Amino acid sequence: MSSQQQQMQNSGGGGGIPVSEVFWTLVDKADKKFSKIRDLPFYQRSRHDTYFYKVFKLYTQLWKFQQENRQKLVEAGLRRWEIGEIASRIGQLYFGQYMQTSDANYLSESYIFYEAILTREYFKEGLFQDVNIANKQLRFLARFIMVCLVLNRREMVQQLVNQLKVLVDECKRAFQESDFKEWKLVVQEILRFLKADTAYMNLRPLRYSLVLDPHPDTLPHVAAAITKRHLKLRDAVLSSFHQNEVKYSELTIDTFRMLQCLEWEPSGLFYQSSGSKLSQNGATGTSRISYIQDIADPTLPANPRKAVLYCPTLTHFIAVLATICEELPSDGILLVYLSASGYCSAPHNESGCIHFGPHGDRGSNCIYPSDFLPFTRRPLLLVIDNDNSQAFKVIADAEKGEPVAMLLSPSCSPVVSDCSHHSNGSLFTMFLTAPLQAFCLLIGLSGTDIDLDTFNKAETLLTSSLNNWGLALAISDTLNPVWGQILGDPFIRRLLLRFIFCQAVLTLYAPVYNENKFLPTCVPSLPMPVLQPSYSYQSVILNLASMFGTTKYFVFSEDVLPENLQANMNQLNL
Repeated sequence: MSSQQQQMQNSGGGGGIPVSEVFWTLVDKADKKFSKIRDLPFYQRSRHDTYFYKVFKLYTQLWKFQQENRQKLVEAGLRRWEIGEIASRIGQLYFGQYMQTSDANYLSESYIFYEAILTREYFKEGLFQDVNIANKQLRFLARFIMVCLVLNRREMVQQLVNQLKVLVDECKRAFQESDFKEWKLVVQEILRFLKADTAYMNLRPLRYSLVLDPHPDTLPHVAAAITKRHLKLRDAVLSSFHQNEVKYSELTIDTFRMLQCLEWEPSGLFYQSSGSKLSQNGATGTSRISYIQDIADPTLPANPRKAVLYCPTLTHFIAVLATICEELPSDGILLVYLSASGYCSAPHNESGCIHFGPHGDRGSNCIYPSDFLPFTRRPLLLVIDNDNSQAFKVIADAEKGEPVAMLLSPSCSPVVSDCSHHSNGSLFTMFLTAPLQAFCLLIGLSGTDIDLDTFNKAETLLTSSLNNWGLALAISDTLNPVWGQILGDPFIRRLLLRFIFCQAVLTLYAPVYNENKFLPTCVPSLPMPVLQPSYSYQSVILNLASMFGTTKYFVFSEDVLPENLQANMNQLNL
């Protein structure tokens, strides 16, 4: 606290600096620092962390000062929306720091501040008399929706979206309609996002849940003969660009799913969020304490840090990669998820490239395989979701120090109703983040078509099967050390096993049977471990298809066919 503030508090206002003057000096100083941290580039992480604590300390002082001097400040003209503005800035700081660190505690604190603003209606007074206050309320609702989306608090999301729709309509009537055209687009964007993230997507959390997924301490170890090094996923860069893709703000449906897939599910939170407790969580008191306790699980390691980049320039993308590689711990591996729709032919010394970002000069908007080579000096896992993903295989023969691991999408995606990228995101990414839902979409089932008991039984079967596949991989004496050194990481292990499931499903999927362009690829290749008959890839898919009554969509070997399957196959219309 500055000497000026200390003098003000010690004097109690008598004969010293007026409370309002101290307050507005603090506000001005905080606003300037807030603007600076908002403009800091992501890849200057250490600088951002240092600056965050300075800005946050100032806003903490400001918040405490207005609480302790609320009556005097109100008498001096302080309005409720100005208090709400401070609270909103603190919520933004918390959310921004969550996006920088992936620390769920920051996310929960952001929710708490935003919920307090909602409950106390800080922006209600003068809402339809002052267009600036109206815009502040709209911005607050839009930001709170983002926090609730990432927290998977869907009932609150729906409540906020309804408020946003009503407020935009009322503001159009109260003010100039042209002032709110952009807000109408925001409403359309979030509605499209929620439609894509279908109801049954939330039957199981996308995050790694210890209720449903094995505890990291119980995962099988790869033999020392395969690898003596065990790497952990420490950082991830998640980037996506598709024309007219489903997104909200700068979070696309694909990066949204990947972001959650690479985090721990807060203990009990997912199951609580679908019940009546959701609307009872207050911003203060015992409910706040229980909420924080629900978020923090001291038995788990920290979430991998993630950089979410929407439509970055190539230079920005490479700058982020370079800085993260520089900061990567010695036991860490960097995951790069790159999803884009466009690609173009490459010069004679390149195998192909991905068009990334706005169309224009090819050189500045295309990512070539060679662009990743400098970063192969550190352990790297590439997840490429693009029709030209196979072009990136050449990296495996040209690393600069560390062998790279790659999960590459098919060159073509099966044509399935309700499964186009424009309406639902990438099928390949969905297999990696929500495999059973991807399976259901592939066979034409939507949330309303699926019996909950059947889905839960299928989920149990798939989870058990994936764990058996993971064990078979871990004990395989032909497992490539590139995979052996990262198979013990729970997040990477789960991605890899889901990739195997995706590959097995598409291999047997009748409409694209025997067409390699519809199959994903991993580099280096994985062994075909010996599995018990009941847990073989074909048996698992046959059992899943039988549960949903859709065996006709797959081509199985005779040794796994039930007696009546051939009749169903004859009825298949391709």
